[in-house]
Amino acid sequence: MIGNEQPYPELQLSMFRDWSPSIHYAQEQTLAPGKLAQRRIYDFELLYVVQGEAVTYMPDRQYRITAGQLIFLPAGVLHQNEVVSSPYAKFIGIHFDFFDELDIVTEADIVVNEDAVQRDKFAKEAVTEANLPLSSNPVYTPPISCVKLMEQLVEEFTMRAPGYELLCKSLMLNILAVLYRTQLASRLTSASVHGSRITELMSAIEQSPAHPWTNKALGDAMDMTEDHFAKLFKRHAGMPPGEFIGFIRHREARRLLRETEQTIEEVGRNVGYADIHYFSRSFSRHEGISPRAYRKLARIL
Repeated sequence: MIGNEQPYPELQLSMFRDWSPSIHYAQEQTLAPGKLAQRRIYDFELLYVVQGEAVTYMPDRQYRITAGQLIFLPAGVLHQNEVVSSPYAKFIGIHFDFFDELDIVTEADIVVNEDAVQRDKFAKEAVTEANLPLSSNPVYTPPISCVKLMEQLVEEFTMRAPGYELLCKSLMLNILAVLYRTQLASRLTSASVHGSRITELMSAIEQSPAHPWTNKALGDAMDMTEDHFAKLFKRHAGMPPGEFIGFIRHREARRLLRETEQTIEEVGRNVGYADIHYFSRSFSRHEGISPRAYRKLARIL
């Protein structure tokens, strides 16, 4: 935070389907050792270290990132990057926003001029109820699949072939999804002593979605109260138990509709819904179309 400004980044609660990222810059960079200028940016940046080592200084702490890691640099947060490896470090830098809300023409539209700050221009960071903001723990070690997505995005943004904007948006959505999964995996790995038991319960739910799972029964299995279990489960899984159960049942219903000849009623029953009307309403609420329409569309495609 600079002066008496509000804290950054600004968060905007939204569902994944409302995300529409736009890419402002995507390029490979090779930098010599030394500190870059201290700055703030109006958008967000993913800075991935391809080779070498760097340090990013922020008001709260400093972050050392080595080859194979990236740092998520949020809008409005003062930071300074330093290359600490010799003879150089190589990076992939991607500037973007979450909601296609910025009109970026030149670098001056990205980097804040502290003598003429446009306070209504700072992009907002998208966050869902089930996930922490990506900026909450900004250093990530993305899988190779994510690195390939970033490389492809740089190529598309550089070559600018017809339709590149659409491809860049699609690639960025994939990159963000991978980072959220990486975040969730990290949270599970560093979880409390109950983490492994909750993971076992999650596996049991996946294997038997039709079982009449309840928070009370799951809490009893963990030898804890229903409320305490629900809070612990959400902390580990990123969503409440009921939402996770519904997600697993919906995923299995889609599979059965695509891959089997079971009737709609049988599919509903096999994923835990005794009432076909309730199953149909629940499926339509998640998918936007009825189970019957989903099956027909899946077979056409």
